[in-house]
Amino acid sequence: MSSRKNKYHLISLGCSKNTVDSESMAQVLNQNGMRGVEVADRAEVLIVNTCGFIDSAKQESIDTLRDLVESRRDGQMVIAAGCLSQRYGSDLVQEVPGLDGVIGTRRWMDIFDLVRRLRVRKHPEPLYHLPTDAHVVGLDERGVLRASIQGASAYLKISDGCRRPCAFCAIPKIKGTMVSRPLESIVSEAVKLQEMGIREVMLIAQDTTDWGSDLGIKDGMAQLLDAIVEAAPGIPWIRLMYAYPGYVTPRLIETMAKHKQVLRYLDIPLQHGHRDTLLRMKRPAKIEWVYETLANMRAAMPDLAVRTTFIVGYPGETDEEFEGLMQFVRDLEFDRVGAFKYSYEIGTPSALLPDQVTDDVKDARWNALMELQQGISLKKNQALVGRTIPILIEGHGQPEDEDGSLLEGSLSLGRSYRDAPEIDGYVIVEGELPVGEIVPVRVTGATTYDLIATPDIGSPIIIQPGVRYGDGMLE
Repeated sequence: MSSRKNKYHLISLGCSKNTVDSESMAQVLNQNGMRGVEVADRAEVLIVNTCGFIDSAKQESIDTLRDLVESRRDGQMVIAAGCLSQRYGSDLVQEVPGLDGVIGTRRWMDIFDLVRRLRVRKHPEPLYHLPTDAHVVGLDERGVLRASIQGASAYLKISDGCRRPCAFCAIPKIKGTMVSRPLESIVSEAVKLQEMGIREVMLIAQDTTDWGSDLGIKDGMAQLLDAIVEAAPGIPWIRLMYAYPGYVTPRLIETMAKHKQVLRYLDIPLQHGHRDTLLRMKRPAKIEWVYETLANMRAAMPDLAVRTTFIVGYPGETDEEFEGLMQFVRDLEFDRVGAFKYSYEIGTPSALLPDQVTDDVKDARWNALMELQQGISLKKNQALVGRTIPILIEGHGQPEDEDGSLLEGSLSLGRSYRDAPEIDGYVIVEGELPVGEIVPVRVTGATTYDLIATPDIGSPIIIQPGVRYGDGMLE
């Protein structure tokens, strides 16, 4: 036990927002004299930051917790944290008997307090730390950086929770209503990330475009971007994730267009393209707004890359509604599309809807949508052949032949402004370029999801007329 004392092993499951919470918990534990280790057997405290969003994620979380409980040694404690804990609370112990502690999403900052209580408890019953009120902290309060750093990139969390009424989503039940972090705290963390040499900051929340509404701030995202750009001019790339339909305002478009640091990229999950389906989803159903807003954005930023997400097989989705979605995709030609088959979520309004779609229909519609999008994505990628673009280098590798045998030479793997980590494509470059730097490459080939390129050091990089990516960004 002495060799494990004050060591923790933390497993983070789910989305990038969960990853930020995991890193914040780790900072709290480190501040209190603990140290993270990669091997569970070497730790006193075993923590799983769970995901409770869809069935497969919930099952992965439960399985991971069970494995740790069943294999733990004397003196080790297992704690369930995160969304699954917040959603099911004490009921989670029925699924995973033997858990020592349960802490929810709204009090990740109290993780060490829970550990301390578990160390001195007199009875084997699990301890629960599940306050219902949301709380946000940052560098200005506990010295905790609300960011997850991955190489030269960082996810920076700007709010917690969500106030949207989407009928298929349990996030408001899990996270509570939206609580914005103060502008000063977010900006100070952006400055800290700049000092650490971070090259890409991704602003994340359940709904980034809702930031500031609870603070009485109008057009909050535009104001936040202005403040970050002014305070941290040395961050070359700022990426906006998880926007909400109807809240991409003219001022936000103008702000994105005027700042060269703000990438010409928008992640805006639309969920469907037919009005009737959207109404049942309790989502914004004014399809005309999407056409008009994307037209305005593309006029202001001609090389804008748009990622969106759709759900197929939502209860009551007819053949006509699905065809409406397909036509929507044909018309707007999104750069990236993620698609999910509707998943039944207990406790959400959609779980009570009639006319549930069968699994085989969901499969067929998902395949049809993805086949359509693959053609669009390929065309978009092929249009970049011959152009010079900046990419952020993330790693190196070695080329292989069709049989998987290694060939001579080396490759660099990077991402362009069109590619968010983990969900979008890559740019594969001949040769070995410096990891963590933004460098110009010339695109020589394209596949459905990725680009092929060669180094083009010294060339000016022009992404769109009037915006030059070279000064201060490629040194």
